[in-house]
Amino acid sequence: MFDLFTHRIVETGRLPLFSFLAAFIVMFVVTRVNVRLIRANVRWWFRNVKAGDLHIHHVVFGVVLMLVGGVASFAIPDFYSGFKVAAAIVFGMGSALVLDEFALILHLSDVYWTEKGRASVDAVFVAIAVTGLLLLGIRPLGFEGIQPDPEGGVSHTVLVVIYILSLIANLVLAVVTLLKGKIWTGLLGLFVPFILIIGAIRLARPGSPWARWLYVPGSRKARRAQWHEERFRRPLIKGKIWVQEFIAGRHDLDLRHRRKGGADARGADSEGRGGRSQPADQVRQPHDGT
Repeated sequence: MFDLFTHRIVETGRLPLFSFLAAFIVMFVVTRVNVRLIRANVRWWFRNVKAGDLHIHHVVFGVVLMLVGGVASFAIPDFYSGFKVAAAIVFGMGSALVLDEFALILHLSDVYWTEKGRASVDAVFVAIAVTGLLLLGIRPLGFEGIQPDPEGGVSHTVLVVIYILSLIANLVLAVVTLLKGKIWTGLLGLFVPFILIIGAIRLARPGSPWARWLYVPGSRKARRAQWHEERFRRPLIKGKIWVQEFIAGRHDLDLRHRRKGGADARGADSEGRGGRSQPADQVRQPHDGT
């Protein structure tokens, strides 16, 4: 096992990337465990980091770590491999903290435990998938470099033209796939171009830009797209949400069952100021820890 790791990771120069991915996953898991314990008002656990009345989101710490790790990776000479790995670890930790609050950045609102907050988990899953593919040596858009024909059968210029045309074709297919609302298919297709062909020729998802532009409401294509969404897509989405919530915690829970005393002391319950209960549609979801 160690020999395989040495051959596939160390000797190929992917140790910093592996370190980044490992640090990213560990920090994401630690962060989610932390925020779920804070959300549960566990007495012996940490609390939100605050400066006076200002809650400091952990995305702030993530940005600092990303800046430190990123600058260090540029500043450290290549022959200091150990420091390069350390910089990758710091950058991975910061990236996990930032993407865990991706929804907050996207909506400029504290939506961590709301339905919109699932965008953060989606962003983390995408980052892990893409980094994992890169770690396996799979290159985006089929890029493998351009090598001249040793027998002189095909000129270097022709190879460059073929590669550019292939790159443009893959990018067009990727854009079409993404416009059809197939985010995962489009992202994975960047590494396995054949997937892009399938995604581009299949029906668009209802509500996607492609469907709004080209599918007339009530038309055969619109009905087929809606049927496909309900028959196949929604069960997959339910499964994905189950996995996400198993790892990251459930969203949109009614938190009024929490101890009133703990809420008054720490401001983490669904009670309003002064201990008065708020209507369910006005309950402010508590945020997280750092």
